[in-house]
Amino acid sequence: MISFRSMTEKEYPDFLAYFISDYATEIQTNYRLSRADSLERATHEITETLVEGVNTHGHELLCIFNQFDLTDKHIGYLWYKTDTLIKSVFIYDFHIFDACQGMGLGKQTLCAFEDQLRDKGFKEIRLRVAGDNARARHIYESCGFGVTGINMNKSIAHD
Repeated sequence: MISFRSMTEKEYPDFLAYFISDYATEIQTNYRLSRADSLERATHEITETLVEGVNTHGHELLCIFNQFDLTDKHIGYLWYKTDTLIKSVFIYDFHIFDACQGMGLGKQTLCAFEDQLRDKGFKEIRLRVAGDNARARHIYESCGFGVTGINMNKSIAHD
């Protein structure tokens, strides 16, 4: 059984370390930037988005727990923002730690999250996934998510 708890100030630096590195890798791969530029861009974007860290208004940063794990350590993170006007949620980041992957916990987490949102009257979950992230796409599609668009870019800078 999956449960969620709000991230604490003490846990936030570990989340940042994971997120910035992971997001920088995505930026580097998909936008063909250097590692240094990718890290700078990832750091800038999260700083601009989560201006007050775990206390940023409208954003929810959660630690994910597997109740069957007796260690009581979280197994991943879920970061989302709600839009109460249209009863929608946008997932900014969802990550199950590498050591916990391959056990169905990603799908269980999405189902538990969906149930929790449905109980609160939300009608839609949206997210963006990198086109080359086949594992994430598989999990989302197997949980009923559908493709609603395709992000594209073209570099027009001279090297």
